[in-house]
Amino acid sequence: MNSLAKAEERFAYFAILPSVLIIGVLLLYPICYAIFVSFNKTVNGVNFEWIGLSNYTRLLQDPTLWRVLGNNFLFLIAVPLVLLAALLCAALIYEEVWGWQFFRVVFFMPSVISTVVIGTLFRQLFAYRGPINEIMMSLGYQPVDWLARGSSSVFVIILVLVWSGFGYGMLILLSAMSSIDPAIFESSRLDGANWWQRVRYITIPLIAKVIAFLTVINVIYTFLSLFGLIFVLTNGGPGYETTTLDYFIYLKAFSGFDFGQAAALALMLALITLGLTVIQLRVAKFEESD
Repeated sequence: MNSLAKAEERFAYFAILPSVLIIGVLLLYPICYAIFVSFNKTVNGVNFEWIGLSNYTRLLQDPTLWRVLGNNFLFLIAVPLVLLAALLCAALIYEEVWGWQFFRVVFFMPSVISTVVIGTLFRQLFAYRGPINEIMMSLGYQPVDWLARGSSSVFVIILVLVWSGFGYGMLILLSAMSSIDPAIFESSRLDGANWWQRVRYITIPLIAKVIAFLTVINVIYTFLSLFGLIFVLTNGGPGYETTTLDYFIYLKAFSGFDFGQAAALALMLALITLGLTVIQLRVAKFEESD
């Protein structure tokens, strides 16, 4: 029996060996290499010169870094808007309002469209001679160069994040609502609870964990996955008004060819994202315990 158990254990190790090798080659090695590069200065784009923590200190002393970090936190405005839109739409579809099957498909469609396509679409919509300005001029307003000014370009990006992100959240919340016993809603209707009261006092408390999960996912997305949208929509401009940390890494590495600072910034971004995730999970756990 012991020999059979040992044979099964050896077979299990052999079975997971390919996955371990793939993870090691594609994940662990790049992380370790990035850590190594972050402590070096690139020479001729090929060789490295050890400089210790200089890349980190130079980054922390760079005012552009803090400006770009502020942009990322500014774009977090989209997170509660995404959650609110997702919750309201999920609650309405769960109630099977008129046309709910059609709207379920329409609301989810932006979530499966490529980021490049979404960026190109909104860049054309908000171009100086685009449809939005044409509508404004037909109503007697002056056209706005939306993507050439910092405040308006930030507004456009937040709008894009909400439009493209709430459908995925709606589907997740709708799935969570489907697990709630329908008898709870029926009894609340008999007690005279209106739609908003059912959402506020029944739906939200029962799917609080799912809402916390979506909050974490959206915060991570805001910090790690805006590169494609920024690259297509604004190129980080005007100036650094819409530059995010992941786009700033790209500029450091492939415009300034400073791979040491780019690697250091990537590790700092990972730590920031990890810290925010831990804080959110602790807050959610604390609220649950209360």
